[in-house]
Amino acid sequence: MIARLKDWVPQVDPTCFVARNATVVGQVTLQRGASIWFNAVVRGDMAPITVGEETNVQDLAMVHVDYNTPTVIGNRVVVGHRAIIHGATVGDDCIIGMGAILLNRSRVGRNCIIAAGAVVREDFVVPDGSLVAGVPGVVKRPLTPEETERIRRNAADYATRARLYIEQDFGNQEV
Repeated sequence: MIARLKDWVPQVDPTCFVARNATVVGQVTLQRGASIWFNAVVRGDMAPITVGEETNVQDLAMVHVDYNTPTVIGNRVVVGHRAIIHGATVGDDCIIGMGAILLNRSRVGRNCIIAAGAVVREDFVVPDGSLVAGVPGVVKRPLTPEETERIRRNAADYATRARLYIEQDFGNQEV
């Protein structure tokens, strides 16, 4: 469902895929080729949300905001199943692992992996090219070239899969 809230109408590029049972509401911008998968929620009801080009928000993930705390997700970001991004900023070419949580005002640099189940605390800054794991999340080490390539490959695979779902008419119902 793509829905207006008050005067806020989501801006969805025509190349995006939004699953029929996903929710995109309010101050949301989905850029070229972004995909919002089954039962995911992108709710811009207190501040804006931007989802970058060819970024995928996978099944059951939640993207939300806080008062005056927008969420910005860069290009080619993989937001894993059940992940939560709340009032945070994510740079280009990242993986946010399944069940990971990014809290208010946290900032993830470019080319990062946030491991499954990690919790990135409020105001924490993740340097470019880092692997973060744990609760609370800590920088474990720099990414290898193979891991950086895996991010790009995973994002590209989801972009291809989204086009298949668009062809099969699985999404993008606007209110």
